[in-house]
Amino acid sequence: MVDKPKANYAGGEIVNPSPANSKATGCGSPPSVVYLTETFYISSKKNTVFEVQLTDKGLSLKKQSNGSTKEQTIPLKDIIGCRCLRSKRMTKGGSACACTSISGTAQLKVVEENSGEQDESDVSAYLYIYAYILKRNRRGGFRERTTITLRFRSFDKYDDNNKEAQKWRAAVKYLITGETSLKAMYQPKDTRKTLVILNPKSGSGKAREMFQQRVAPVFAEAEVSYDLHITKKSDWAREFVRSRDIYLWRGIVVVGGDGIFYEALNGLFEREDWQTAIEEIPIGIIPCGSGNGLAKTIAHLYDEPFETKPILASALMVVKGKHSMLDIVRVETRSQIMFSFLSVGWGLISDIDIESERLRAIGGQRFTIWSVHRLISLRTYQGKVSYIPALVSLNRSNSLPQDGTAGGAELGGVGLLKHSISYNTTLDCNDCRSGSNDDSHTNCDACDTNFSDVLTLETSSNLDTFRPRIDSWYSANSRKSTYFSTVDSVYESDRASNDGTQVGNNVVRMFGPPSRIPALTAPVPDTWKTVSGDFVMAHAAYQSHLSTECFFAPRSKLNDGVIWLLIIRAGVSRSQLLSFMLGLGSGTHIPTQENEYIKMIPVTAFRIEPSSGSTGHMTVDGERVEYGPIQAEIFPSLAKVMVPK
Repeated sequence: MVDKPKANYAGGEIVNPSPANSKATGCGSPPSVVYLTETFYISSKKNTVFEVQLTDKGLSLKKQSNGSTKEQTIPLKDIIGCRCLRSKRMTKGGSACACTSISGTAQLKVVEENSGEQDESDVSAYLYIYAYILKRNRRGGFRERTTITLRFRSFDKYDDNNKEAQKWRAAVKYLITGETSLKAMYQPKDTRKTLVILNPKSGSGKAREMFQQRVAPVFAEAEVSYDLHITKKSDWAREFVRSRDIYLWRGIVVVGGDGIFYEALNGLFEREDWQTAIEEIPIGIIPCGSGNGLAKTIAHLYDEPFETKPILASALMVVKGKHSMLDIVRVETRSQIMFSFLSVGWGLISDIDIESERLRAIGGQRFTIWSVHRLISLRTYQGKVSYIPALVSLNRSNSLPQDGTAGGAELGGVGLLKHSISYNTTLDCNDCRSGSNDDSHTNCDACDTNFSDVLTLETSSNLDTFRPRIDSWYSANSRKSTYFSTVDSVYESDRASNDGTQVGNNVVRMFGPPSRIPALTAPVPDTWKTVSGDFVMAHAAYQSHLSTECFFAPRSKLNDGVIWLLIIRAGVSRSQLLSFMLGLGSGTHIPTQENEYIKMIPVTAFRIEPSSGSTGHMTVDGERVEYGPIQAEIFPSLAKVMVPK
């Protein structure tokens, strides 16, 4: 039995270790700072020792078994939370097999220490660490859910074991929030809840189910408490954000499409204290709509996997508590002022967006179907487009710089622990289920000490070295525990249809920064550039993606201060338009050579003036607005949006 090394702990605070407690991470890399070290065992596997270290890089797991060594580090950026729990009293007939608690039907469970259901005979303290590890593949990658269970049982009293577990929990929580001064007891800087506003009508109408099954479990693991409100009508979210004391919450998360983000954003600008609100309240989005342009843009810029599990990717993003500045565009029509985060459109793309609403039930495929229809029956619009050109570097990178190193790299010849295929892999262990006592079960992935989706390690015990382990987790992803919450969260619907504050005769004043360009009724200055004639479309975007499948402005950033104005003039051939439409998915829709019909122009302001008497569609962030003159100008880094890191 290997002696347990002492953790670096002094005076009620986890202190920065000395250089002797640092370890090199490779040639040219700075050494890791080791905060805590512990030796763990697995009772089902003899001669196997895990040295677990918590460093400034992440959770380092070094497995030593029969002379071989394997090592893996779970990056801090992949860890979303951890909890200290205690074993629950077993029911009659419960099995002590090492695999039964993971894959069997009679699962052992863990509970809070003050629940009244804890097993007093088990003095162990359990630390559950939840991580979503990035795995790369040809399609970009995915995040694999992994639960690391550290069982502390070195002492013969629960309080002593719990003290050790709480020390590790505090260190992990501080490190994943970016803190370097680690205290013994974790206290979050901001104890306010998160406001969640969900649009049940968005996309295919399954936002409620998606939130409860896919988002709430992630919030529980990250210990993010929230108040959930369900919208009842159009502009409900806008009215709620405008009229409530939103400082009761630390941020707003909207669940739905880009439309509900638009409502929440404009609700902030309709407040008299809009400057304070915009500065203090970040907005996050969990995509359950048809387009999901903003969520896809954020994932693209931060190199996060999105296509396979977009809701998971965005849920992990909002629980991180990070934000980036976001460019906002002030839009003016003849009758209203609004603030936009995505796009302003006239012509082809706006026609597709609005007219395909009748196919909303089929989700994002509605855009593809209607694109074919509009390409066959092509329309043109007469008018004038004016703009102020922007100065943009031609060498702008398409993605944000990433910190850290790719997971799974070789570590100086040391082997790597393997991962399970997916977070909900069902284990098949016939030998263990049948209660076999021979050694034939040692090749089972659950009993073996390879790194599977649930890895359970334990310290040595002064009571019984080889007592059966209790490593089950009442998974928040299971059907039975879908409504289980580990934090003080509230589910609310609108208490009344008029649960907002009306201003005057339903007229709400728009605040926000004043315009810096001439009014819409004034002539365009001579310093602007103007294009007149017949157009297929003019579409301005300030995010890279207009939808999950529409890579509209590949060089766009969240806060680059640029509007990307695409102009397609009448006379363009259908083959050119077809090539354009097909290229939108990959961002190759703009001709590489000079084209007189299709141009993408970086601007800071623009005005679109359809000819009088004409009809058509105009959109702002995918929402229909009145048809007629419209102008817009960008305000760089005006709002805050939640991002992965």
